[in-house]
Amino acid sequence: MAEPGEESNGAESEEQLREQLEQQVRELRIDDLVLQSAISILNLSARRIAKEDERDLDQARIGIEAAGALVEHVPEQAQAQLRQAVSELQLLWAKHARGDGGDDAAEGGGDSPAEPGEEASEQDKKGPGGGASGLWTPGDD
Repeated sequence: MAEPGEESNGAESEEQLREQLEQQVRELRIDDLVLQSAISILNLSARRIAKEDERDLDQARIGIEAAGALVEHVPEQAQAQLRQAVSELQLLWAKHARGDGGDDAAEGGGDSPAEPGEEASEQDKKGPGGGASGLWTPGDD
């Protein structure tokens, strides 16, 4: 059984924890939270591309587009680095979508996959790679 002094220490400790949390929330900046979110999205997108047993190129594409859309909303000093990470994932995505990224050539539809958001018939009209460079970029729907 707890002694009377221990219960009050526990209540004080809980109150201090609440105050610390409240202070952290007061100091939290939205642009920092957006940056943390973009990083989490990119990390999960990279995982959806790179891990064969978790590969989901559609989910990765959504994540890459979402992170790219957040770039202008993060602190200025982090924008270039975030853009670079988005670009690297776009290249990795394109490599796997074409079937060059591993054993999953069928996942991307063979040697001439449709770019995200395109129908196969549009792909056939454009030829291999889909666009001038064959690289998917956000907004290429």
